[in-house]
Order: sequence, then C-alpha cells, then structure tokens
Amino acid sequence: MFDQNIIKVAKGEKKADIVLKNVNIINVFSGEIETGDVALYKQFIAGVGEYKGEIEYDLKGLYLSPGLIDSHIHIESTLLTIPAFAEAVVPLGTTSVFIDPHEIANVLGLDGIRYMLKSSKYNPLNVFIMLPSCVPATNMETAGAELRAFDLLPFIDDEWVKGLAEMMNFPGVINLDQEVIDKLKLMQDKIIDGHSPSLSGKELNAYISAGISSDHECITAEEAMEKLRKGMYIMIREGTIAKNLKDLISIVNEKTVRRCLWATDDKHPSELLSEGHINYLIKKAVKLGLNPIYAIQMATINAAEHFRIPKLGAIAPGYYADLVIFDNLENFKPLKVFKNGELVAEDGKYLYKREIEYHSRLKIRSSINIKWLTPEDFQIKATKKRINVIEIVNNQLITKKIIMDAKIENGFAVSDIENDIIKCLVIERHYASDNIGKGFVKGFGLKKGALASTVAHDSHNIIVIGVNDFDMEKAVIHLRKINGGFVVVENGKVLAELSLPIAGLMTTEPIQNVIEKLKNLNEKAKSLGVKIEQPFLMLSFLSLPVIPELKLTDKGLVDVLQFKFIDLFVD
Repeated sequence: MFDQNIIKVAKGEKKADIVLKNVNIINVFSGEIETGDVALYKQFIAGVGEYKGEIEYDLKGLYLSPGLIDSHIHIESTLLTIPAFAEAVVPLGTTSVFIDPHEIANVLGLDGIRYMLKSSKYNPLNVFIMLPSCVPATNMETAGAELRAFDLLPFIDDEWVKGLAEMMNFPGVINLDQEVIDKLKLMQDKIIDGHSPSLSGKELNAYISAGISSDHECITAEEAMEKLRKGMYIMIREGTIAKNLKDLISIVNEKTVRRCLWATDDKHPSELLSEGHINYLIKKAVKLGLNPIYAIQMATINAAEHFRIPKLGAIAPGYYADLVIFDNLENFKPLKVFKNGELVAEDGKYLYKREIEYHSRLKIRSSINIKWLTPEDFQIKATKKRINVIEIVNNQLITKKIIMDAKIENGFAVSDIENDIIKCLVIERHYASDNIGKGFVKGFGLKKGALASTVAHDSHNIIVIGVNDFDMEKAVIHLRKINGGFVVVENGKVLAELSLPIAGLMTTEPIQNVIEKLKNLNEKAKSLGVKIEQPFLMLSFLSLPVIPELKLTDKGLVDVLQFKFIDLFVD
C-alpha cells in the first residue's frame, strides 16, 4: 500500500528511517558512480542526495550496489531448503533468485512446486518461480509426476510465479508437439526462458518465434552472439558443473551489456561457501577484464527488466531497498546487506531471525516408494560374454560407450574390480514398480563396498554402484530408512550418510552441516578406492538420458546418440 510519507522523506521534510551516508553509489541506469547519501523509508529508497535519518551509517566512501539477482538456479542442487539457502547466500549479497523447481517437480509434481512456494515465505530473499516446462524430461525413465499445461494453470496468477522455466524440449517447439505448444500458449503473457544448446539458423528463429526470450546454454561466444542478435537475453552461466563465463565474457561490451545476465543453474554447497554466489561471478568477470559496472548491471537491473519486476534492481527513488555495501570494485566482498530496508547480514553474518515455527509446519510426503527387494533383484544373469559399459569422463557429464568382456561367475555377470568395471543399478522409487535398470560403469575406482543416492537426474530414482550385491542391497534399504540421500556402505556397515528427507533431494540442515557430511561421504568413498573428487555428483548424472553417450535409467541402458534402449550384452 502506498504511503505518502515517502514523498515527505524524499523532499527532506521528514527524517528517513535509515540513511546510508557518504557512499559511492553504483548507478546501473547511467553506468556512473555517484557520491552521496541514500535515504530509506520502510522497504523503499526515498531519495539519493543529502539526507538525515533516525539511523545513520557513515560509510566513508564504501560502495553501494543494488541487491544481486541469480537469473536461473535449481535450489535443489544445493541440497538445501530455501530458508537454509537464504542463510547461505544473503550474506553474499544475493537478495533475489529466479528458481526452476524442476527437480522436486519430477519427484512430487504439483506438491513439490507448492512446497517451494510455501517455503519461500518469510525469508530475506525474493524467490520468484519459473514453472517447470518438462516434467518428465523424457520418456526414457520413470518420473514421479507428469505435468501438462492444464496442471500448471492454477499457478499462473500467483504473484511469485513469473513464467515458464527453461524449455528444454526444443525439438518439441520446432516440430509443433501439441503438449509443448499448449504450455507455450498458456505462458504467452509471461516470461518463457529457453534451453537450446547449439540451436542455430532457421530452427533458432522458429524457437524464438514461440515467445522464448532467453538462453543459458551457450558455450561459445559465436552461439551467444547469434542468439543475442535475434533478441534473446543471454544468461552467462557459471555453476559447479557448467562453467561458461570465461568463454562468453567477450560478448559483453557497451552495446550488448544490457542484454546479458548472470546465472548459476546448479551450485554445489561447498562452492557456495568457499567461492560465493553471484558476487563470485562478478569478481571473476572483473578479474577477466570486464568493466565492474557492467558486471553489476548484469546482476541487478538487467535481470529485473528481463523478468518485468518493477522497482527492483536499482538505487533510485521508489525502488525496493535491496542493497549491498562492499569495499572495492575488485573483490566485491559484501560488508552489509539490506533487504526491504532492513539490515539482514553484516560481515558475512546472517542477522535475519528465521520464522522457525512456520517452516517447521511445512510437511511433505515421503518419496521413497520401492518394491520389496530380494538378493535376486541385484543379480545380472549372463546371456553373452561381452557387455556395453558406461565409461565416465572425470569432471564432465558426458560418458563413453565401450564394449568390454564381462566377468562371469556361476552364470552371473559381476563387478570386475581389476578392470574397474563396477555393477550399477537404477531402481524406480516413485511407484514401487518392478523397474530396475542394470548395467556396469568404468572409472570410479571402487574396490570395496557400495555407494547409493536418491539424487539422480532428472527423475531421481535410486542409483547404486557396488562391488558386491550384499552391500548394494544394504545401501538401497538404508536410503529407504532415511527417506533418501547419500550413503556409503562396506561389509553391511554404513560408513557415512547424508539424509535428504525432502523429496530425496534436500535437507533442513544448515549449509555447514551439509558440507561436513559431504566431506565425510567423499572421504569414506575414497577409502573404498574411489578416485574421483565428487563421486556422488558424478553418480547423479549417470542416469540422465539426454547427455551422450551411454546412460542407465530404471528402464535400461540408453544409447543417447541414437536415443533408444540397447541391450547390456552384445555379440
């Protein structure tokens, strides 16, 4: 509701609630740095100039930026709930995020989206929702839900829902798939974000003509410039897995900067704590030679304008008082963070008092629904002597398809430790069906025990690797007991675990606890012979049937290049 007293404060006739005095103000409209005072009244900025306030901070030449915005992130990938995520990123200067709850929607459907909407309340962080566009992502695996256009209709008028998240099914757009077209029609008055890696020429024209206005999948400057020239906003992505900043930073200049945004997409909790969030992207871009003002515009006003959020992303009269105070234009270390005119973080410390009672009342159903397992379910009867094997490529999501001799004992194919060929199963966990995909993977280095996870993109069935069936079964059963998460098992004993009871994807624990438990999981995995740095991160993508070459889902082995199922055994 409009409060006319802001006019009196702006004119200097009434004291401001808070005045930030003697500060270097980043003007994202003009690209200038101004020196003066900024007056705050309630949740708004009343004016910029010379003011007096009930509370005054003499900032003595420090810098003031609008609050930072992440244009595209899957919070589930941080393993944190929204309150815990806010506690981690707000002290880093982030005051708004645009999330795609794609992961939780693939497990819990509409209930997952509702949970994210409810849990975003009462945090010093704007959480804007972009509705998932592809649930399920493919028909090559079993998801926990299917969301059609009419399923999304009840969310359209929610004030925090701003549009449709990354339209991954770009072939469906181009080839006029009716279900895809129905979603695009539904969202024509909203923002529709894109996901179109390597799309070019007339097919790109067709994709954009459907009302899709952004892309975060560019990996080359040439690709980004073609999309930018055709009217797209380019989200330069720098997350834990996909790191494109260095390759794309050259597209940002005086003429193009206002069409460029920052996005993290997927961010591991350890990197959030060790590196930072959007403030880290700004710092890295400046180190690579980008004008600091450009980097800040990409993190503030550009995102607000793309998503059509009024009064957000700038330091100007009438704008929300989401502000970050930092010391210099190189390190961009936040010293104070204001959200809606309230000091919510200082010197890296989170000051906001969480609404524990409200968030503790948010309940969500169990998502680990698996059939009664028997030892026979983990056996692989040998029908031929050679097998298709998934070979991992360290630090990459792509895998290779190789053919190897199977190790056969008593008529069953088993793990071959000497050749680093380990049994891998994907067990459907949404409907307790009989679906169990069986295969082998090379490259982990596992010598003993088993590792299992309920984070397995995109449908998040249970994925387990192990050198013996006993430990694999123990790992899967333990995941059911703890309602999902990560586990390391040896000789029937649980060595390390992280419970993720919310959809098998997230925990209510704070980020420090999560990082400590992940560290323990990785150390215990290493003690069993695992030689890659982030085994659970690698494990989570072995079942993603849209990234080449060979993947395993609950329905079987998928040759991604042919986009079809293939037999485990070969002639």
